[in-house]
Amino acid sequence: MTVQPIRLFGDPVLRTAADEVTDFDKELRTLVADLAETMLAAPGSGLAAPQIGVGLRVFTYHIDDAQSGHLINPVLHFPSDEEQDGPEGCLSIPGLSWDCTRKANVVAHGQNMFGDPLTIEGAAILARCIQHETDHLDGVLFVDRLDAQTRKAAMKQIREASWAGLTPPTVKISPHATRGLAL
Repeated sequence: MTVQPIRLFGDPVLRTAADEVTDFDKELRTLVADLAETMLAAPGSGLAAPQIGVGLRVFTYHIDDAQSGHLINPVLHFPSDEEQDGPEGCLSIPGLSWDCTRKANVVAHGQNMFGDPLTIEGAAILARCIQHETDHLDGVLFVDRLDAQTRKAAMKQIREASWAGLTPPTVKISPHATRGLAL
């Protein structure tokens, strides 16, 4: 397990839809462990693979020491149209949060790191976290879900943040055959 650097707002990987996981191997289990370690070190309630520069449909979550885990290839269903409004932040937009409307309840279907089917039912904060992290896998940031006036104020705060404009890390593709072990 290794704590990985978290990509910040403006990094193109955060706006790119992640690929479905098809190989449930040791590499994937290492990714899940790295995500969990990085999320807890940050600290955060959730972390998606694109936030550490990996374009796969994987996220981890940790809510108040009561609920934690991971989900791979999530598909969300909403049992009702009931909504919740409340503060939301993001490890890729550090130190800032705004009220964001989300569905109050969610049922997420996917797989665990071994490829076994997994269903997570969430309400309140867990529902918000699952929706937020699944958005990351689709290249959507929570600021995209804010009303126009709040989004405008959020973008101003982001531009003024001390971390704004920091150069994202350069990713180099290996010219050698990697047999699926790296980019």
